[in-house]
Amino acid sequence: MTQQTSEFETLMAEGGYLNLPQIGEVVTGTVIGTGRREVRIDLGGIATGVVRGKELFAESSEYTNMEPGTQVEATVMELENENGEIELSFRFAGQQKAWEDIRALFTTGETIETKILEANKGGLIVRVGTVNGFLPVSQLSPEHYPRVSGGDKNKILEKLKSYVGIKMTVRVIDANEGDEKLIVSEKAVWEDQQKNVLSQFKVGDTVEGEVTALADFGAFIKFGALEGLVHISEIAWQRIDHPRDLLKIGQEVKAEIIGIEGSKIFLSMKKLVRDPWENVSERYKVGDMVEGTILKVNPFGFFVELDPEIHGLAHVSELSDKPVADVTEIGKEGERMTFKVVSIEPNEHRLGLSLKTQTEPAEKTEDVPANE
Repeated sequence: MTQQTSEFETLMAEGGYLNLPQIGEVVTGTVIGTGRREVRIDLGGIATGVVRGKELFAESSEYTNMEPGTQVEATVMELENENGEIELSFRFAGQQKAWEDIRALFTTGETIETKILEANKGGLIVRVGTVNGFLPVSQLSPEHYPRVSGGDKNKILEKLKSYVGIKMTVRVIDANEGDEKLIVSEKAVWEDQQKNVLSQFKVGDTVEGEVTALADFGAFIKFGALEGLVHISEIAWQRIDHPRDLLKIGQEVKAEIIGIEGSKIFLSMKKLVRDPWENVSERYKVGDMVEGTILKVNPFGFFVELDPEIHGLAHVSELSDKPVADVTEIGKEGERMTFKVVSIEPNEHRLGLSLKTQTEPAEKTEDVPANE
């Protein structure tokens, strides 16, 4: 037995000589010829593979402008075609490689830049490599989150559509090739960036910043690289209907940090201003007759402005000596009327008013703060 024969038998025994690939397997080979509609590949001397038709087209740039001698990867589609060649696909190989890259991004938490392709009411369609993914509205950073008054879905969609074509830095937060599910987050990247900056602040600190957005529930203030929310109840001591009553976008304001929850920062503007209710008893006393302007009419009564700092409540039970069917028949918003002060509760920021001709000490008919 010759040495050459012995080596051949060893290869046969180990299965290395005829170790043919299986369907679905990704193989590596060398381009040996290209045509208009096909590419032939040498699979390590074991067999010749061919990529043709639609299987030639993969979105990855590595499958363009191939010349003989180029090393490529392809997926096995059939073990033998009519010419005895292995049928291969660049399209499937490209997809498999794309999902391998995505899984690596998910595992490492690496951030990537992605292009916004489309928008719908739930979020944005993005492209990661050659795979389409989804960026939900809830995973947008504060800079891109659509702060739409009243949550109007059409206005939200309009805002989201304005992002089509731009690039955002995101992180893969869910990847499942079987379900073709790819979810990315811009918010996760933003939160990581916030952590280091947030460590420089604590509850009780005073910050100065710019009003960046106004919503029904409050105002957003940007200070440095951070942004916080001033709830409408923390803007001023007096009652306001909307933050725009006192603030405008671009305005410079000061606020105190009253809460930090993860990456969320809660601010208060009114804490930096003296509470006018501290000396309310020096300005108003039970039994005083005072003039006030009706700010708002509700089924339960009137919110009344006595002065820019102190607002009172004239409960429906105090609007007339007779039962009241419709409070708007007694007064309307903007109307000035004379009221009698029937109760003062400084700690609760409440001041009760009455229009009755004969009044007795007011009972607590409803727990409604005058500044809410």
